[in-house]
Amino acid sequence: MNKAAAAFALLALMSAGAGCGRKPLPGGSAKDADMSPERLKRASAVIREAIGRKELPGAVLLVSRRGRIVLHEAYGDKSLVSERAPMAAEAIFDLASLTKPVATATSVMILAERGELSLWDRVKMYVPGFEPYRDWLGEPADEARLWHLLTHTSGLPAYTNAEEAGRSLGNPCSTEALVGHIAALPKTAAPGAKFVYSCLGYITLAHIVGRVTGRSIAEFAADNIFKPLKMKATSYLPDPKLAGRLVPTQVIDGAPLLGVVHDPLARLQGGVSGNAGLFSSAEDLAVFAEMLLNGGEYRGVRILGPLAVERMISIYPRTAESGRGLGWDLDSAYSSNGGDIFGQQGFGHTGYTGTSLWIDPETKTTVVLLTNSVHPDDKGTVVPLRARVANAVAAAILKK
Repeated sequence: MNKAAAAFALLALMSAGAGCGRKPLPGGSAKDADMSPERLKRASAVIREAIGRKELPGAVLLVSRRGRIVLHEAYGDKSLVSERAPMAAEAIFDLASLTKPVATATSVMILAERGELSLWDRVKMYVPGFEPYRDWLGEPADEARLWHLLTHTSGLPAYTNAEEAGRSLGNPCSTEALVGHIAALPKTAAPGAKFVYSCLGYITLAHIVGRVTGRSIAEFAADNIFKPLKMKATSYLPDPKLAGRLVPTQVIDGAPLLGVVHDPLARLQGGVSGNAGLFSSAEDLAVFAEMLLNGGEYRGVRILGPLAVERMISIYPRTAESGRGLGWDLDSAYSSNGGDIFGQQGFGHTGYTGTSLWIDPETKTTVVLLTNSVHPDDKGTVVPLRARVANAVAAAILKK
């Protein structure tokens, strides 16, 4: 081969590589992933059946195995008002509570790895007004630690009224002001004594990330998670240029929320919060999941160390009864999105808007199911569908 031919061949290889690089996760066939294509089709069928029963307007399903996407489809409608539009596979969804593990818990663990905080730090180190639980005699319990916030065992209640908070704090208000309000709320139990799924704990964690770094959770997560992984569709406060890809949620004050977070407490803070506010696509979430399956690294970019990932996706031993890891759900009343067939190593999370993610390390399988079940009137239901889809995907796996 002469020099010109060799140079041309090298250029062709470089161009091919660049093309591959543009794809967040490569594609592959179900058969090559040791999955039954016929059985995998059942996952799509159950989604279409649920849409036919008007349980939700539309959905996007992505299934990946061993680092390759084997199914990525859109179903039904993206919006029903003010105009009807079909769902698209590249659609960007309001992730709701998927924000908790993807942005907030991951950011906290990055800071723990860097030695900038410890999960045993008292919450009061960062939030001086954080009131302890008091028993019937008025005696204070032990102080809550950061790991209590991560595992929903801090004693904080599940939520607080956003309208009432806005009247006293202003609307919008700062995260610092809202966390001060949260800190003063009566606690439901002593730290570690009871699992209460709490948005308030993750709002507090985002504030702590800000205290440690001097940056908002949106800024820190973007620079330390999403940009390094090239998750270009993932952000708080999505760019208006992406409006055509955004999926509307509930109709409020006569118009559907589009690119505006659905969660009231996140809206109160201007859209950036530790409990909700993140927007993303199925492909970006598949990349994030692959990073975790690879022990914290994807395509040469390391976000976390393997030990931190292992700790996050294992049931935290001090609160084993909660069924939670550090940010992730493994075996609680909220983990129906894992279905009935995947093994005990699986972990994931759900979001109120109809989103869910389940990751199974045993089979190296990821199931991303993103729906707009709150559109248009917050009357949809997606809980049974999540389990049925996971079961259909698990049933399609022929070899571990």
